[in-house]
Amino acid sequence: MSRRHEEGQTVMAKWPGSHLWFHAKVLKTMEGDKYVVRFEEGTEEEVAAHHVLSESYFGRSGSKSPSRRRSRSRSRGRSPGRTPRRRSKSPGIKTPKVTKANSSGTPARGRRESPRKVAKSTPAAKTATPEPKGRASPEPKAKSSPEPKATSTPAKITKMEVKKVVEQKSEVVHRYATRSSTNKELVPGLDLKPGAVPKTTEYEFGGPVGAFLLTFLLPATVLYLYGVCNKAHCDLVFVPHLPKTLDAYFNTNAALVFLGWFAFQALIYMLPIGRLADGVPLRDGRMLKYRINAFFAFVVSLAAFGAAYHYKAPLGWVYDNYLQLASTATAFSLLMSVVLYIRARRAPKSALSPVGNSGNAVYDFFIGHELNPRIGSFDLKYFCELRPGLIGWVMINLCLCAKHYSEHGQLSTALTCVTLFQALYVADALWFEDAILTTNDITTEGFGFMLAFGDLAWVPFTYTLQGRYLVDHPEHDLTNVQAALIVLLNLLGFWIFRASNSQKNAFRRNPYDPKLQGLESIPTNVTNKSLLVSGWWGLVRHPNYLGDLIMALAWCLPCGFNHVVPYFYVIYFTILLIHRERRDHLVCSKKYGAAWDKYCERVKYRIFPYIY
Repeated sequence: MSRRHEEGQTVMAKWPGSHLWFHAKVLKTMEGDKYVVRFEEGTEEEVAAHHVLSESYFGRSGSKSPSRRRSRSRSRGRSPGRTPRRRSKSPGIKTPKVTKANSSGTPARGRRESPRKVAKSTPAAKTATPEPKGRASPEPKAKSSPEPKATSTPAKITKMEVKKVVEQKSEVVHRYATRSSTNKELVPGLDLKPGAVPKTTEYEFGGPVGAFLLTFLLPATVLYLYGVCNKAHCDLVFVPHLPKTLDAYFNTNAALVFLGWFAFQALIYMLPIGRLADGVPLRDGRMLKYRINAFFAFVVSLAAFGAAYHYKAPLGWVYDNYLQLASTATAFSLLMSVVLYIRARRAPKSALSPVGNSGNAVYDFFIGHELNPRIGSFDLKYFCELRPGLIGWVMINLCLCAKHYSEHGQLSTALTCVTLFQALYVADALWFEDAILTTNDITTEGFGFMLAFGDLAWVPFTYTLQGRYLVDHPEHDLTNVQAALIVLLNLLGFWIFRASNSQKNAFRRNPYDPKLQGLESIPTNVTNKSLLVSGWWGLVRHPNYLGDLIMALAWCLPCGFNHVVPYFYVIYFTILLIHRERRDHLVCSKKYGAAWDKYCERVKYRIFPYIY
């Protein structure tokens, strides 16, 4: 317990909800070991007694802290970022003084990013340090802390000059205060874990047996959907009507078109256009660099399609060779996954995926053995996640529209709606490209067959099912009233999806953003992280999933009700998101403990209000 301080005494006080220490004056002694203090810039706060220390305490000398020793060891890791990040100081802004102890600061515990809406507390212009070594930390352990209570984000915190510094940082990068240590760009405040990634002990998807079956079942599903729903028929049958000759699945032209498309997107990705963003910190504290130019690639791709259409290129060829393109994408995904797994076996043990390091070849091949496979600065997983498949999805839809127009002289309202709905969805994902840097696909999952096939084959050749159905069945169209209602439904889903994701991302970047005033959050036992418990995230635990499913339904409704196959997407996506929500619940329950239980008490429904 720290000693009592007199009213009017100048002390060092820890800013509530952060790890930063500032000069402050004691205004009042409260019951329950608390003080009311006034920080230098005028903000008054109640602070626990063990977060108020004398100025002399920070001036004591001490031995080298463990964090210094860790800094030396982690500097051996290879870093793509060689230049130290500098912080510009805006004119007229006086940043509060941050006092540092003699040690470099004990890193806070770093954990992989959860898909939950979790905020990092306010960073400052420099990393503040907790108490020096040689004296026990007065902070209580997380296990003995009382049950967390929801607290509103106080408006007065937005006056802090620290908040202005936070806003100057761009997008995801500004959530972390970076520094240079031996020319390696590292993130202070992390519990670094250098060395080999521990073995994966918990299996998903049924373990090795499930992974083996899914490796064949997923490609078979793509072929099955083509076989049961085409121009001749669209009925669920046990045995699909598929061609029996090899040239119906593979031909040279389809292979060249697919490889050309892949190379075209790779070329745009490597252009020095768009800013560089930092990913989340790795185990050794490094952050990889990512080129943010996916929306630019989307615009260039649309322009290329427009030029091809203007010069009367045979765009309907994509429809005529749909099966060959799908088969080529599947074969390419399989081949690339084999190469990735062989490469991962030779990769450093510290570069492996924490969920794809089981030691079972089948399971690790499927999940992905290496976390961030790169060729130089070319990140294979990040590139495939958004560009060839996602942009290719829109390009295939446009080629289907060209096929329909060439045969009928006009576009049906139904096909137009589906194409525009899905193009809006893809454009949104590419516009907010850097948001993917905090998702489990990038931070946790390795790059194996699951993601490679999903990105390159599953997305473009199952999500275009509605468009292909409407080309095969032009007799079905929408009335103006039907089209208007479906458009409104899609806009409702998009509004929920975008608004909830934007609120989550804003809270992650800066919980003291003026736009978030009045929102409640629950502190957690994870350092500097809280759970948003109001706004969209107080309605259901995954409002973004709710918006996603409403849009999925709107994409299927233009196909009418004569056949169930065109509704594959919304059925599959509902199962997928419920499964993903269950996985998320288990991860968050382990990670946040009592805080997560409190959140679930406040927000009872998972995805659908009053239903689930």
